[in-house]
Amino acid sequence: MKNINTLNITKKLLKKYNISAKKKFGQNFLIDDNILNDIITVADISSNELIIEIGPGLGNLSEYILTKCQDLLLVEIDKRMIDIINDRFKNRYSNYILLNDDILKLDIDKLVIEIENKNNINYRKVKVIANLPYYITSPILFKLLQNSERISEIVVMVQKEVANRIVAKKKSKDYGILTLMIEYFGDATVEIDVNRDCFIPSPNVDSAIVKLVKNKKNIIKEEDLLFKMIHFAFSQRRKKMINSLVSNKFLNLSKEEIENILRECGININTRAEELELNDYIRIVKFIVDRG
Repeated sequence: MKNINTLNITKKLLKKYNISAKKKFGQNFLIDDNILNDIITVADISSNELIIEIGPGLGNLSEYILTKCQDLLLVEIDKRMIDIINDRFKNRYSNYILLNDDILKLDIDKLVIEIENKNNINYRKVKVIANLPYYITSPILFKLLQNSERISEIVVMVQKEVANRIVAKKKSKDYGILTLMIEYFGDATVEIDVNRDCFIPSPNVDSAIVKLVKNKKNIIKEEDLLFKMIHFAFSQRRKKMINSLVSNKFLNLSKEEIENILRECGININTRAEELELNDYIRIVKFIVDRG
């Protein structure tokens, strides 16, 4: 798609509707056409796919998606943007559905089925593409990964610091709960760094485009227990993991019991949370469950 001068369009829309970005929604409008093109390239949109865009705002990224996708579901929490998006696209595109709703409150898979029934189609893939608000990035990612069977790929713009945490290596300062939770559900890559000047208004930090491809290689029945242990283990990351688990009363296990569990799993009892990989945590949980 040729560049469409998104900066100029954004300025005209903001003036026409006499609005500005709202901080409470974490709005920063992406206006760099090169980056918008890059997102579409990373998303690799094919036929027979449903694309879900979270927080389309003025529709700058939507414009690029609509030229490539079969169907697009737009979920926008800000009521002000609904008329703007419809005015912008209703006479030019017929392949979108626009909801004024909170993505965290939606049953995504139920929505997908409803759209499939309406369009008489069974989508080969469901992908999410979004410029996520920084203040609520993690809850949205966990929702998409944990509560939807249909979503297979996620391409999102996030704060650069969050991107670093997503792909961090163990023993690094960025390695933590987010790293392990993302790894549990799939494979993550940081695709492109994005300068803060690519937005209106410009945020205080730089961003990055991250691609998450879901897989089921790590899925276990006891994932709630796994997530609880990971959260407890990193709650006091400077302490030994045993002390963090005991202080959080993990399964009401004593220090001696946790020491024995770690020994049986071949893990040093003095280890800290950041020194363990996802497979180590899974091994501990499976041992606890098998032990009864």
